[in-house]
Amino acid sequence: MPDTPRTIEARLAALEQLRAEAHQPGSEASVRRQHDRGKLTARERIERFLDPGSFVELDQFARHRAHGFGIEHTRPLTDGVVTGWGTVDGRKVFLFAQDFTVFGGALGEVFAEKIHKVMDLAASVGAPFIGLNDGAGARIQEGVVSLAMYGGIFHRNVQASGVIPQISVILGPCAGGAVYSPAMTDFIFMVKDTSYMFITGPDVVKAATGEDVTQQELGGAMTHATKSGVATFVADDEDQCLAQVRYLLSFLPSNNLEDPPYYAPTDDPERSCDGIVSLLPDSANQAYDMKQVIADVVDDGDFFEVFPFWATNIVCGYGRLDGHVVGIVGNQPKMLAGALDIDASEKAARFVRTCDAFNIPLVTFVDVPGFIPGTNQEHEGIIRHGAKLLYAYCEATVPRVQVITRKGYGGAFVVMNSKSIGADIAYAWPSAEIAVMDANGAANIIFRREIEDASDPVARKAELVAEYAERFANPYQAAERGYVDDVIDPADTRRMVVSGLRMLRSKREELPKRKHGNMPL
Repeated sequence: MPDTPRTIEARLAALEQLRAEAHQPGSEASVRRQHDRGKLTARERIERFLDPGSFVELDQFARHRAHGFGIEHTRPLTDGVVTGWGTVDGRKVFLFAQDFTVFGGALGEVFAEKIHKVMDLAASVGAPFIGLNDGAGARIQEGVVSLAMYGGIFHRNVQASGVIPQISVILGPCAGGAVYSPAMTDFIFMVKDTSYMFITGPDVVKAATGEDVTQQELGGAMTHATKSGVATFVADDEDQCLAQVRYLLSFLPSNNLEDPPYYAPTDDPERSCDGIVSLLPDSANQAYDMKQVIADVVDDGDFFEVFPFWATNIVCGYGRLDGHVVGIVGNQPKMLAGALDIDASEKAARFVRTCDAFNIPLVTFVDVPGFIPGTNQEHEGIIRHGAKLLYAYCEATVPRVQVITRKGYGGAFVVMNSKSIGADIAYAWPSAEIAVMDANGAANIIFRREIEDASDPVARKAELVAEYAERFANPYQAAERGYVDDVIDPADTRRMVVSGLRMLRSKREELPKRKHGNMPL
């Protein structure tokens, strides 16, 4: 006998039952374990991240089609990843959230197809893409298929790079090949104590090298924030982490064809920066905090620092001037006297390129005595790595403003967004010292014989150092030649930078037609 026709009511009831099944993550025990670890479930994360009621889910009825090792007997809906779109502060974003309670968040064919689909949508629509990662890597039962599907994600990461913002949020394990997708995105967030990233875990390290190391020591949040430079931001817990991601999005455009969000300023663009004058020491060898200078200049003192724990001899981050987003780079005299090294060069280069890709003007505060000398830096490739920052600035077509606060010595000065490599406007404070090197070092080289032959070498050297400093350790020779556009009162810094950026807002500059440049990677 034919089946009894089902009513629409029965069909709707069946649909609701399926939805309820899809919305139920793993077992109650697995959810409890997730919470006991201080972690949220995939749907809890989405709910807290997106604007209330804005999430639209895709492929919630997807199931894997794999066979072998008994996996064919367990086919949960969603296949362990929740995908879709929603809004953050009213702006559209696309995302996925790995569900650790289903197959440990391991990636299989259908799981990856869902991510491919939402990545393609994000790129075609032109909206940020956020990955909430909490998974055990490739699904072993699906073998090489899982590996190939990772390749599809990597390829899409590269195609979307510089087109839409890509943000990776590590909220649990991210190991093996899974780490390479986050590594190719623009920003990586991690959470203390609960998230980690590594190529091989502690057990493999122990077997291969004999080294005993914990997960957190090997690839925890603070390890990647302070040592490797993998983690852009670190949060104390998941709620703080998701709030930070929302905050970052407020500085970024939806795509490379749009400008970053504008917020009408509450801080007077003409405001004097009176605090700066007292901040700068009289002695050129005395440290001060460049972050205080930046805070005094930007709107409402609001500065969102990128990589705050890594390469701390340089400061990078986002702020606003006259309501418009700016990317800020500054040497930090409090650490290594603000000198450039390998890590600082890489940190700043990546930041400069990110800003340039997304139409964010660059403001650079310069107080740099040079590159850090020594065999370690030379042998590790400071020439190659330092060239990355030089390349990044030379390549950037966004409005570029330089402010020389104090030291501007040697090649490091040139690298730090000087006029000679394309800065649109360069300002200097009266305290600026622009020269090949400091007066003491210069005197030792230029006047070596004269000092040696003097009846009083110490006194003669002091005279010659003072003479050199008087002639070169100031901004006026550079200003004479047009390498500095104006020497300004530090208190006028905010007003002058705002004025310059207003003038530059319509700047348009095209790079030569080519496939791509050959950056010194």
